Order: sequence, then structure tokens, then C-alpha cells
Amino acid sequence: MNSSTMKVITLGTAGGPRWWKGDLKDRAGISTAVVVGDRFYLIDAGHGVGRRVRQAGLDLGDLGGVFITHLHSDHTIDLPSLVVFGMHELQQRVDTPVPLVGPGQRGALPPISTRAKSTPKPVAPTNPTPGVASMFKSIVEAFATDINDRVLDSLRPSPELLFDPREIEIPEDSGYHPNDHPTPDMEPFVIFTDDLVTVSAILVEHPPIAPAFAFRFDSEYGSVTVSGDTCETANMVRLARETDLLLHEAIDFSWVEDKYSHRTDDEGIASRDHHYKSHTSVDGAIRIADEAGARTLALHHLVPGSADESVWSRGSEQFPGTFLVPEDLDSLSISTPTRATLRS
Repeated sequence: MNSSTMKVITLGTAGGPRWWKGDLKDRAGISTAVVVGDRFYLIDAGHGVGRRVRQAGLDLGDLGGVFITHLHSDHTIDLPSLVVFGMHELQQRVDTPVPLVGPGQRGALPPISTRAKSTPKPVAPTNPTPGVASMFKSIVEAFATDINDRVLDSLRPSPELLFDPREIEIPEDSGYHPNDHPTPDMEPFVIFTDDLVTVSAILVEHPPIAPAFAFRFDSEYGSVTVSGDTCETANMVRLARETDLLLHEAIDFSWVEDKYSHRTDDEGIASRDHHYKSHTSVDGAIRIADEAGARTLALHHLVPGSADESVWSRGSEQFPGTFLVPEDLDSLSISTPTRATLRS
């Protein structure tokens, strides 16, 4: 990799915990690589992330860290593959384990939907809201038969030696509470630094999950901001101020209406409620980017992942900067976004 550049590779651009029917572009689950010099930083681990890393021409040994915006399954479903398959490509990282940075324990179950007619039974009552460190521990335990074969028979280093789980500490004076105040007005705070990047986080609004974070990567070459999943929130504007590239989630609310408006069952009504309170329209993403002064806006975490590109480009003329709807494996320079040459 070029040692004097910063770019983003959109490894996977579809959102939602599903494989989209009719997806002609074959979008993988949400995952993004921020490449700085000879290192890359992975944001979220949606389905297909390992294959996309390989297709992008990235070497897992150059992984500077894994950053998880929130613990919904479409952002973490392939974290187990990174943890377990990483044993084969990260042996040299025993002395410099890969930081795995993400939310801590939620601390309380979310409120029950007001649509519920009876009380649902939560799973895993002894540990119902694990953070990223507990999730990592559970992954290792779930694959212990495989891992122990390879540790004892093949003498490979355990994932416990190759990854360094770090839970994000929310500033105590923020007023954060997972149910009562999950998205307080706040300023960005630093969660990670190395010799190439400084990573800042801020709380965003994606109920019922909490905490949910957006991340900003600053280097000497520029800045990249990634929204995670969120409805429109002022915190996103604060984090993305004058950023070179803002990657923001987007949902097509006409799809939500087509899918749920005719349903009168509790699940259908509650699912419709969730999408409206937890996600952002294209117009909303444009408003956020415009108010923040972002130079380039790229939409990703597209729901539905099978929608035609015209769904996402409507209204793009409202944005005064560069507007993009990248496909998987597109390479975006923070100054001059271009179509990827890294496709396989």
C-alpha cells in the first residue's frame, strides 16, 4: 500500500440482518476499511468481511484495529470469522495484538415495546447485554473445540493472544444512560491513537440499542467519519465538522411502508416503528453532511440492500459537495473519490 495516502474501501455496503433478495450488486454486509499508509482499520464486521478484505487486496497482518459501532448482528456477525480464522494470518501479532474496540456492557435490558401484549422472554438471562469484551470471550468459548485443536496440535497462538478487546468508556459527565438518556448532547472524545491515526467517538441515536457510536479517523492526510446506525442527530454534526469524507447510513422509507404498512400484527407494527425512530433517510443524511460542512458524502449501510441506485441518488443535487453511492470494494480517496481498481 502507498505509504503517503489515506483512503476508504467500502468492503460491504448493505445494512440489515438479512441476505437481500434480488440484490443484483451482491452487496456484502456492512464493513469499511480506512487505509492509512501501510495499515488499515476495520469498522464493523458484517457478513462476508473476510472475503471482502481479501478481494480488496488488503493483508490481515496490516490490520491496525477493529472498531465496532454497536452490537447489532449485521455489524458483528462475521466477528467470529475474524477471531477464529485470524489464527492463520495473525501469528506475528502475539506481541502486538490487534485492538478490538467497541461498546461495553449495556447494563440494562431495553424497554419492552409499547406494542407488546405480553412480556417477551429475553435470552441469556445470566448475561443478556454483553459488551465487546464479553462477546469476544464467548466467541472463543463457542469455538473452543476448533481452537484447542489448533493450539495443541498445530501450535498456533490462541485468539486470546492475537486480539486485545477494549471497551469504550463513555465520559462520566455526559449524562448517558442506556434507557433514560442514550444520546446526550456531547462533544467527541478520543478512544484510540497510534502513530498514524486518532480515532474519536460520539454517541448516536439508534434505539433500542445503547450505546451506539459513530467514529472519526483523523490523520495527517485528512479525516473520515463513519455514522454507524443512527437517526438524524446533532451529535453526528458535531463529529463530522469539516470532515473530508462522511460515510452515512441511509434507509428508503418507501420500502418500509411497502413492507410493513399493511401489517396489523404486533411484530409488523413494532418493526415499522423501529425503522422510523432508528434510521436516516437520504434527505436526512444530506442535511447532516451539509450542516457539518462535509466535503464528500457517501451513503452506505443501505436498506434495502437490493434497491436500485436511483433510490439513493434522488435529491443528491441538494448537497453542495461531492455525493456518492459506492458499491462494495469501491476505493474512495478523501479528496478525489474514484472507482476501485482493487476488484477481483
